[in-house]
Amino acid sequence: MANGYSKQIQEQIKAAAEGTIFISSDFADIADTETIRRNLNRLTQAGMLRRILKGVYEKPKYSKLLDEYVAADPEAVANALARSYHWTIAPCGNTALNLLGLSTQVTAVWSYISDGPYKTYEWNSTKLEFKHRTNKEITGLSYMTSLVIQALKTLGRSNVTPEVIQMLSEKLTDKDKQACLKEATESTDWVYDTIRQICGGEKVQ
Repeated sequence: MANGYSKQIQEQIKAAAEGTIFISSDFADIADTETIRRNLNRLTQAGMLRRILKGVYEKPKYSKLLDEYVAADPEAVANALARSYHWTIAPCGNTALNLLGLSTQVTAVWSYISDGPYKTYEWNSTKLEFKHRTNKEITGLSYMTSLVIQALKTLGRSNVTPEVIQMLSEKLTDKDKQACLKEATESTDWVYDTIRQICGGEKVQ
């Protein structure tokens, strides 16, 4: 029967896009934890998976242009860890600015706020940092709403220019804007006012 489990796990991995990050619980509907762990270790040895951190694996992505496997996406790893521990997370600091295209500065540490404990993870030259925040800062907010709020807080009120508002307005879909207006009501007054300008096309004062 173990062969049946192995086949199902392999098929799930084969069906996923290159660069997909897996955690053991992604296969919980197929087999028990120990069987999954053994299979993932075997597939890592076979080169089908790459182990990033304990319990975190990647289906390697090969770049024909570079003629090598590309580094794992830190954002995907962060989301996999959050999935594994049932945390709600949101990018913060320079990470939020980078993901929204508001900064081109290469970030040394990928930072996230989280309703879980303070944690850091490192692999190769990448570092992830999870900072504990109260639930009201992230719970019930969609990914994009959290991202926009954290980016605005990182910039600070005096650095939110008409250009920044324009860039964010163009980046957000109508659906994102509706969610932001509805979900961000608990944020600081100036943050919510800015979000209204981003989402409603109000004139910048």
